[in-house]
Amino acid sequence: MIREFVVDDVNAGVRTDKFLATVMAEYSRSEIQRFVVLRNGAPVRFSDKTKLGDKITVDIPDMPETTVAADNISTDFDLDILYEDDDIIVINKPRGVVMYPSAGNKTGTLVQNILAHTPLASAGGTTRPGVVHRLDKDTSGVMVFAKSNAAYNGLVKTFMAHDLTRKYVAFVWGVPNWETATITGNIARSSRNRQKMSMVKSGGKPATTLVAVMDTWNRVGVSAFRCTLLTGRTHQIRVHLSAHGFPVLCDAVYGRAAARLASVKNADLLDFLRNHNGQMLHAEVLDFIHPVTGEKMHFKAPLPSDMAELKYLLESSN
Repeated sequence: MIREFVVDDVNAGVRTDKFLATVMAEYSRSEIQRFVVLRNGAPVRFSDKTKLGDKITVDIPDMPETTVAADNISTDFDLDILYEDDDIIVINKPRGVVMYPSAGNKTGTLVQNILAHTPLASAGGTTRPGVVHRLDKDTSGVMVFAKSNAAYNGLVKTFMAHDLTRKYVAFVWGVPNWETATITGNIARSSRNRQKMSMVKSGGKPATTLVAVMDTWNRVGVSAFRCTLLTGRTHQIRVHLSAHGFPVLCDAVYGRAAARLASVKNADLLDFLRNHNGQMLHAEVLDFIHPVTGEKMHFKAPLPSDMAELKYLLESSN
């Protein structure tokens, strides 16, 4: 498979392997370094810096379909399968589940549980077969995985072109004086904490989030937003909302909740907000064109039980 990229001003001046890791996030940097890469038709070293307008061509070798190793599967929880055919599988991901194995999470991941049910496309690599997009560990909701390499290649193009619809529900601190808003702002990794992302005035990656108010609970100073992603940056919704004064409830990284908890008088609600583990963010809707059949696909996952409980407590407190 041949993929081509043109270096824009945001990515000019970085190492070639870093650039490719950015535009081909489905592959690790070690995987990318096994590919044949040309810059403007000539061989390039991965340590070479990119230049504005460079045409980067990547030759990705065809990979056989996945064979599931017995030590790479897991059955720690029941899968909530929204749809499945020969090419894709759509899952309602539970909160608290890591996407795929890593140094700190050897078992119990979503990919391993899917592999116990069905093979996934090998094109994503040995640890991330079939993975074309991600949700944070503590974000729940709709996800699509590729079962065939043809579907994988098609879905990668769809996500890169943002030719799909992704809508999230977020419960946030704050009550806005507007009904809809468009949040724009480049996002980059924080220079002070490498585990966090932040909005930056220069550099980073452009990001746009559309926000619509679903409900408000004025007495406790909380709102429910529906957020539509026009881009797909790491922690995008959490960063954008927090930066504009509406941090997601129970978000230990971007939540900034300590001062706000003092205003919560309902004991049950206060207990939930203090002790619940995982941000109140749910990937509700995913619409895309089927990468093999061309059919329009629409999926919607209901609020998980913890967010439904929170909504009940908010309504009881208002």
